[in-house]
Amino acid sequence: MNVKTTFRSFQYAVLLLSLGLVFLFSSNSSQAADTSSADFEQANKCYEQGKYGEAVSHYDKLLQRGEASEAIYFNLGNAYFKLNQFGHAIASYRQAEQLAPRDPELRANLQFARAQARGGSPQSGERRHLFLNYLTLNEWTWLTVIALWFLFLLLAWMQWRPDIRPKLRNPALVSGLAFVLLGICLAVAFNEDYLTKTAIVITGEADVHNGPLDESQAAYKVRDGAELIVLDQKDGWYQVSDQSQRVGWLRQDQVLIFSPRAQQKSKVV
Repeated sequence: MNVKTTFRSFQYAVLLLSLGLVFLFSSNSSQAADTSSADFEQANKCYEQGKYGEAVSHYDKLLQRGEASEAIYFNLGNAYFKLNQFGHAIASYRQAEQLAPRDPELRANLQFARAQARGGSPQSGERRHLFLNYLTLNEWTWLTVIALWFLFLLLAWMQWRPDIRPKLRNPALVSGLAFVLLGICLAVAFNEDYLTKTAIVITGEADVHNGPLDESQAAYKVRDGAELIVLDQKDGWYQVSDQSQRVGWLRQDQVLIFSPRAQQKSKVV
C-alpha cells in the first residue's frame, strides 16, 4: 500500500470518527419554546409574598405541562431552598444547569445549597464538576472534533509540503495534545451525563443500611441534599456510594433519582 493510499484511508477514518462523535453525543433540547407568562408570574408572585409552598405547586404545574425552562427550574430551586428542602433545591438547580451551564447566579446558588446540605464542609471533586459542567456535552464534542480536524489538516499539510514539515511539527504536537485532553474531558462528561445516576436525599436524615431491609444495621447516616452514586436497585431500595466510597442501601422514598440527560426529576416510590 503506497503513501497516498494510506493517507486517504486515514482521511476516511478521521471523517468517520468525527461524524460518529457528533451523532453519538449530540442531543435535541427538550426545552419548551414558550412559557405561560400568566402562570409563571403567578408562581413568582407567590414566591415574592413568601408563599413558597404555593410557588412550588405553580412551578411544578408548569413543568408537568412540558414548559421546562432554566428560569422555572431556577425559581423552583429557590422556593425549595426557602423551605429548607435542600435535596429538592439541588435537584432543581441541577436541572436548570443542564439548560444554562454558564449562568453565574445559578452556579452560585447550586454551590451554596450544596454547602448548606453538607453543613459547610467542602465537596470532593467540586472544582472538577464545575469545570466539566461549564460546557454542555455537545460543546465538548464539537471542541474535540475541531481539534481532531485541525490535527488532521496539519498532518495533511505536512504530507503535501515536506519542505515546511519542521515548522509544522510543534503545532501538530500541540494539536494532538489538545485533542487528547479534550477527548478525556469528553469521555468524563459523557460518563457523568449518560452513565451515572445520582440519588439525592430528600429527607431530613436517612440511615444507609448494610442491606436492602429495614432490619439491616445502619452503616452510616446521610442528610437532606446528600448526592450519592447509584450502584444497584432491588425491591424498593437503591444501593449507593458516597464520596468516601462507603456503600449501603437507601429506601427509594428517601431520594430523588437524577439522570441528567433524561431532563427529568422524578421521585421514586
